Amino acid sequence: MRDITMETPELPLEIITYILSFLKASDRKEASLVCWSWYDASQDLQFQRNLTFKFPASISSLDLIRGLSRRSRCSLVISHLDGSSMSRAVLQGIGLHLGPRLESLALPGSSVTESSLLALLPHLTALRRLDLHGLDSLFMSGAFLSREEHRQQVRVALAGLEELDLSDLRYLSDLTFNRLTGCTLRLRRLSLAGCHIAFEFDPYRGCPVGPDSSALLSLRNLRRLLQEQASTVRGLDLSRTSITPESLRSVAQVGGLSLEELRLRGCKELTDYSVEVLCKHQPGLRTLDLSACTELTSRAVLAVALGLKGLRLLSLSRDWRVTDKGLADLMTLPELKILDLSECLHVSGAEIVKGLSAPEPRARLETLSLKSCTYIRDLAVFSLARLLGSSLRELDLTSCVYLTDLSVRAIATYLPGLVVLRLGWCKEITDWGLLGMVEPTKECEPSKEMEHKGPSFTCTFGNMGFFRPPSKPLQEKPRLVTDEDLGVFKEQEGASLLALRSLQELDLSACSKLTDSSITQVLRYPDLQRLSLSMLPEISDDSLASVAYHCRSLTSLALSHCPQISDQGIARAAPYLARLQHLYLSCCDTVTDRSLSMLVQHCKRLRTLDISMCKNISITTVDLLQSQLPFLENVHCRFVGGADLTLTL
Repeated sequence: MRDITMETPELPLEIITYILSFLKASDRKEASLVCWSWYDASQDLQFQRNLTFKFPASISSLDLIRGLSRRSRCSLVISHLDGSSMSRAVLQGIGLHLGPRLESLALPGSSVTESSLLALLPHLTALRRLDLHGLDSLFMSGAFLSREEHRQQVRVALAGLEELDLSDLRYLSDLTFNRLTGCTLRLRRLSLAGCHIAFEFDPYRGCPVGPDSSALLSLRNLRRLLQEQASTVRGLDLSRTSITPESLRSVAQVGGLSLEELRLRGCKELTDYSVEVLCKHQPGLRTLDLSACTELTSRAVLAVALGLKGLRLLSLSRDWRVTDKGLADLMTLPELKILDLSECLHVSGAEIVKGLSAPEPRARLETLSLKSCTYIRDLAVFSLARLLGSSLRELDLTSCVYLTDLSVRAIATYLPGLVVLRLGWCKEITDWGLLGMVEPTKECEPSKEMEHKGPSFTCTFGNMGFFRPPSKPLQEKPRLVTDEDLGVFKEQEGASLLALRSLQELDLSACSKLTDSSITQVLRYPDLQRLSLSMLPEISDDSLASVAYHCRSLTSLALSHCPQISDQGIARAAPYLARLQHLYLSCCDTVTDRSLSMLVQHCKRLRTLDISMCKNISITTVDLLQSQLPFLENVHCRFVGGADLTLTL
């Protein structure tokens, strides 16, 4: 009888591509490593949109650049370019192999020379975005593009440029600004964040003044550019500049200019009146960043609510004088998706709830940040969760220190679609909140606040019952969860944190009352990518092993200041952390060289490792990491083996 060897038929490339289309990007990347046919399928154009390749300038990057020439379109972020022959070779390779294919180019952390860049730009005929932020070496002499033949060549190459980033340039002058922007015909976005701009303004004539400067960019020249390209410019970033209310008014009133995006982060001279004028003259704004504009008050918030009906993103972070007033009106903006109120210390959330409770239309927030809003209480979180349950995807409650388990249960009950949840430094949160259970010793006493301001609730958690626990002495600890309690948890249908099945980021840093009892039972998220459990003194190796086993998509894990995490936990967890790129273990005193050996064996993709103040790790072992972990870029190892250093590999 003959032996018949059955060969597995090879699927057509189209079928494999179709199968991969159902996977997330991270899973598709893993699948591409199985075999060459799967890799080829993963390179299909439908998966390659908006891909950006980031790498430092080196000899090895030349091969990568040649390999990218097979792509029809690509974007590059290349760091550490300088005046060396190797850097010139990299730029020449880009021009030769990627010239008509390159759509976006950024050169962060570089000191590229003018001659090298001018030799490259004429080849980039498809360039849509150019990022020159911080490249002072180009503009220091003031001679950039001073020759007409160079401007002619660059003008042809940059004819289709839509985005130009000139932020953080100390030596940007009127002359160089005019030469460069004169080569662009249809800019859509311009960033001048952090630049030294002379906002000289004649209050009598109502216009900017002054001659062209060889040292600073002036408001007059910025306004001239906006006038010339008003039909195309839609985004402007003037963050961290000294723009004055009069200067902002001058920009807002440019004839024909219709901005959709304006960023004014850290412009400390702006006033409520300037925001009112802005909203009057630029009603089409959809993105407005007013964070760290410390002179603004709720009057500016009201102006935004009344004047910008199409607004989608608003940031008021660190606007310390903003209160609840005006936030109710803000919630009537039907297009508002992203609201950042972090570090607005006088915001309690009551007016947001009031606005969201109003009849349609109302905001359908997808991202809400209330970080460090210390007036936020459980009632506000409960109401917000109930009102935003169908839309909210990201919620940041970091350092809302008065929140308790009631808020956690509200989030778990009403926000099952959350993708990002940050609860760091909410120190009153306990295991009972994560488990969705009521601590048995607590009585069901309705909150007086809720009795007066809202409907009453029972203790039945299936109906989201709320109560206020009796006051306890500060020294008294909550009753620990027992095995019997966990048995009840597994049998009941409660609103535990397990309900948040779509979580990709979770921050429980410094929630110091959490223990293994909840972490091992609740943190079971197949899609979780970023997790912080730093400063949880009660969790042990059992929590680490459980998290690694149930959260195998983790790319970032923070366990700093967790004294019970040891080599045993690392050994149990490492085999399940193949995708891990960033690991933070500072001040984990029981972690030794053995843990590093386990990481080398199982976590080949590590890029960042923080083992600062791990006293039982030797510097000799740290020195070997570069050769053993090919992707490792940063090792933070202060006070390891008596040394005080941070390695950038």
